[in-house]
Amino acid sequence: MSNLTNKAALVTGASRGIGAAIAKRLAADGAKVAITYTRSADAAAKVVKDIESAGGKAIAIQADATDAKAVNAAVEKVVATFGQLDILVNNAGTAIPKPFEEATLEEIDQVIALNLRGVFVATQAALKHLQNGGRIISIGSCVGERMMTPGLAVYAATKGAVKIFTQGLAREVGERGITVNNIQPGPIDTDLNPAAGDWAAPQIANTALKRYGHVADIAAMVAFVAGPEASYITGASLTVDGGTNA
Repeated sequence: MSNLTNKAALVTGASRGIGAAIAKRLAADGAKVAITYTRSADAAAKVVKDIESAGGKAIAIQADATDAKAVNAAVEKVVATFGQLDILVNNAGTAIPKPFEEATLEEIDQVIALNLRGVFVATQAALKHLQNGGRIISIGSCVGERMMTPGLAVYAATKGAVKIFTQGLAREVGERGITVNNIQPGPIDTDLNPAAGDWAAPQIANTALKRYGHVADIAAMVAFVAGPEASYITGASLTVDGGTNA
């Protein structure tokens, strides 16, 4: 029996990259999985198909993480479909790499709305339904703790805020047995941050392992934190960064 059997999970922004890998891993471990997406309907459908082909159960829901009404509706649909919600993974996020001085206010607002406000919105919606022993897992970043990459000041600020939000919320819901944790990836090879991209060289140089990580590395940590063996871990920021912050 997989350790997430009879659990239901929602992974935001999971049509590709880290989110898709997390959804597939949670499903492989036995959870019923819902994913949200903004525009990539075909990509989201493929994630669902991959999960179902492997014997799992999944649904995709269109919901922009910055749209509170859509997010609340998505959470309600998860509960209506699966009968419960046990695990929330706040994965939706974005970065607009450029020097802060050159960033427009609209770009700054976009990063804050998705990376921070989006976490607030989804978490608040999920808490209405999470049972005792539930899991809230946010995907932060190693730069939310130690910033060495020029051009990501706003992004790093939002991820630092997610770290502190995780600590604060853990104390509010701990008596219900709900754990709240923050996974902090380093450079991970994805469409948004490819290992062969223009921004890759300095990131690789900052790692101890001198390479990018893989989406499966993050999915594995999320799956562990979502499982029963991590029931005494809460308020933690768990860094998976190849030694970037070492």
